[in-house]
Amino acid sequence: MAAYAEDPSSGVLRTDNARLAHEIANYAEVTHDAAKADEAEHNMPIREAFRIHKKAVFWSVVLSAALIMEGYDVVVIGSFYEQPAFLKRFGVVNPATGQKLIPAPWQSGLSNGSAAGGIIGLMINGWASEKFGPRRTYIISMFGMIVSIFGPVFSQSLKALVASEIVCGLFWGVFQTLTTAYASEVCPIVLRHYLTAYINMCWGIGIFLSSGVVRATLSINSDWGWRLPFVIQWVWPIPLILGAYFAPESPWWLVRQGRVEDAEKSVRRLTNHDLFSTEDAKRSVANMIHTTAIEREIQAGTSYVQCFRGIDLRRTEIAMMVFAIQLLSGENLIGQGVQFFTQAGLGTVASFDVNLALNSMFIIGTVASWFLLYRFGRRTLYIAGLVAMAIVLLIIGVLGFTSTSDGAKWASGGLLVALNFAYNSTLGAVCYVIIAEVGSTRLRAKTIVLSRCAYQLMNIICGIIVPRMLSPTAWNWGPKSGIFWFGSATLSAVYCYFRLPETMGRSYGELDILFENRVPAWRFKGSKVDQFGLSDPVAALPTSDEKISHESSKQE
Repeated sequence: MAAYAEDPSSGVLRTDNARLAHEIANYAEVTHDAAKADEAEHNMPIREAFRIHKKAVFWSVVLSAALIMEGYDVVVIGSFYEQPAFLKRFGVVNPATGQKLIPAPWQSGLSNGSAAGGIIGLMINGWASEKFGPRRTYIISMFGMIVSIFGPVFSQSLKALVASEIVCGLFWGVFQTLTTAYASEVCPIVLRHYLTAYINMCWGIGIFLSSGVVRATLSINSDWGWRLPFVIQWVWPIPLILGAYFAPESPWWLVRQGRVEDAEKSVRRLTNHDLFSTEDAKRSVANMIHTTAIEREIQAGTSYVQCFRGIDLRRTEIAMMVFAIQLLSGENLIGQGVQFFTQAGLGTVASFDVNLALNSMFIIGTVASWFLLYRFGRRTLYIAGLVAMAIVLLIIGVLGFTSTSDGAKWASGGLLVALNFAYNSTLGAVCYVIIAEVGSTRLRAKTIVLSRCAYQLMNIICGIIVPRMLSPTAWNWGPKSGIFWFGSATLSAVYCYFRLPETMGRSYGELDILFENRVPAWRFKGSKVDQFGLSDPVAALPTSDEKISHESSKQE
């Protein structure tokens, strides 16, 4: 039975206190404290939130740096397909031109190797982070990363390189989702979109660094031309291990483990003691207890199976589609930027130079998204981004048909840079905000894992077809590929219009109530929610005798 009821006279979705009280000892006190914490969080200005929670911001930024490492590691392999030293070692002669290239099937294998390993790592993380906690899972995975890097550094064949990418992917999969969940759990509502969108910037910084390193090694003709970018991967793990060791544990995870006192200590470590008292920390944890109780009343378990049951099915579907749409939007052309520019007719050096400009858009676009998110919210910005990308992709595709002049080649390259800016200022960054908010707190880690698995599965599909779209020995579509992705982005925008809700400014408890009442996506923004039911005079709490009787029956 649902823990909520809609008041027909007011249209407000309320909590059913009589049912929820059986989930929490001292329910009246906890609810009172939780309501105060929730009200304070909703009314907190951005500047004050940053002053109070600057430690939480710091630790979130530190742990999210794992995505800089991953963004560098995952993408660097794609930059090698036109690098002379890499082609000298691993390339196959093209009979038509006499030049060496990496065949499209091997490009698919190299790209999909890390994706396949990442799916396994993702599933392990969904279980491990809930059982052992985000910090310990993070640290152990970093040690695994140190060992796995030996593989690509010392590979001598494409087969060995693919196997190495699979092993590395196991650990990259952990960081893809763990950092998002941690960022969403340590910061208040008003800062949540900044810290979760920042994860996209971390990816961008890593991708930009990888393109810069590969560009710098173009003049190295020996094996060190491609080995050196792999060796640099060892720079990241040790500092990140130290950061995770000293970081506070997620208070939400501690509450789910029943460690309430530890959760309060963690909140204290994440806040400014001069502005956030011990009583404030207690109220903040009370809000976590209340939200967790709401979700226990709704759902029976915290397994992967639960993600596909009841109202959680809708939440999981949205998260998975939002992440998969990152690739369905045409973003995968950006990941093959160097090859796209080469096939468009630019020279090797020019292609790598334009690729630097292309990848800088990950950083510039994410900064722009912070301002756009504050103004427009999640749903509007995500759909607008898809529409903008569809238009740019259509223009790129048409240019591929109409002209082969140098001006058209550079125009295609410039439009791809514009496409990346549109992507990162909208759905690229907004995706991480949505997946951090749309799942329930008890299933958050697993919901994010499943959403990233959807991305990786789509990545495998794109890893098969995109190299063939661009390869001169396969389909050889070049810029004409934009037409295909224009259609894909348009269909994605239609899906989001009907299914993607607005989560801006909502607490996790409010989102639970909105999903439980099956509110349509387009009504989320305007729906009124009373998460605590304190304004409902009819909602009576059980007496002490009733609570004791209920608890005794549960013990029996």
